[in-house]
Amino acid sequence: MQTSWIPFVPESASTISGRVDALYFYLSGVTLFFAILISSVLIFFVIKYRRRSPFEIPRPVAGSHKLETLWSVIPLIIAMSMFAWGAQIYFENSRTPKNANEIYVVGKQWMWKIQHSTGQREINELHVPTGRKIKLIMTSEDTIHDLFLPAFRIKADVLPGRYTTQWFEATKPGTYHLFCAEYCGMNHSGMIGSVIVMQPTDFDNWLSGNASQQSPAVAGQQLFQSLGCVSCHGANGEGGRGPTLAGLFGRRVFLTNNQTLTADEGYIRESIENPSAKVVAGFNPIMPTFQGQVTPEQLIQIISYIKSLQVTGAQAPPASTSATPSTSSAATSQSTPAAVATPQHNPK
Repeated sequence: MQTSWIPFVPESASTISGRVDALYFYLSGVTLFFAILISSVLIFFVIKYRRRSPFEIPRPVAGSHKLETLWSVIPLIIAMSMFAWGAQIYFENSRTPKNANEIYVVGKQWMWKIQHSTGQREINELHVPTGRKIKLIMTSEDTIHDLFLPAFRIKADVLPGRYTTQWFEATKPGTYHLFCAEYCGMNHSGMIGSVIVMQPTDFDNWLSGNASQQSPAVAGQQLFQSLGCVSCHGANGEGGRGPTLAGLFGRRVFLTNNQTLTADEGYIRESIENPSAKVVAGFNPIMPTFQGQVTPEQLIQIISYIKSLQVTGAQAPPASTSATPSTSSAATSQSTPAAVATPQHNPK
């Protein structure tokens, strides 16, 4: 494992980690400065203005508007600088670049199950290249977990029935720690793993050497057909009794209650497990629920398949196991026919 030259500080190995460290050291420096300043002034005043005799009467103290304004304005400026700096880093870290490679992560007591968009699966290990943006799409099979990658300065809760995302871009090859940072049961402390950062060429070779596994989109297509989703949404997601799924992901969806939303992973999952919650305008709530019939990994496979459907012909991916690196799709092994029958999108 990589270690930092600063004691108790993890190695800095991502594009954002240096900025997070700078903010952290700024906060620590300001805290230390004012702690020493206030303590010193307090000790000075205790000594200087101590009572020298039992009958001593102190002189009246006159207020100073300038002094009171000064010690109000200076802390305000410092606090706002912390807020602005932290908000800038937060928003940058929470907005995933569009060209990020997607990797699906499923937390389970007590392991991390990881799948790349090209089908490669890993347990408690995550292989990534340097210089490429990586988007982690995460969910949990059981309880609340928390994916923590100290070297990349990212951390996010992983929740059952929900998708959370984090992104990073690794800068240094090496092996780094991966933790669960949320107490999740008896073996929580053993829910650890490694992130192996490789040079891009080495990573591509690693992908090629692990190309025998079925991609999530291909597995999702098979589930789409076997679960009967094609009867309402068409074999290629072209629509019918249910709304079209071709080109759905990322587009605006118009609902029967006159609301609109963006079709993301969470919307597709909800439409599979609770299809009557958000019904697409122009369609009836005829889709049955698939809650409890498909696993979180199968849900991810179906979502990956829906992502792969294109408007032009809406062709499904071929039933082969290609190892072409992809920047859009899912990966922790989930597929759900319900997504097929999910009430969804109406193009504007």
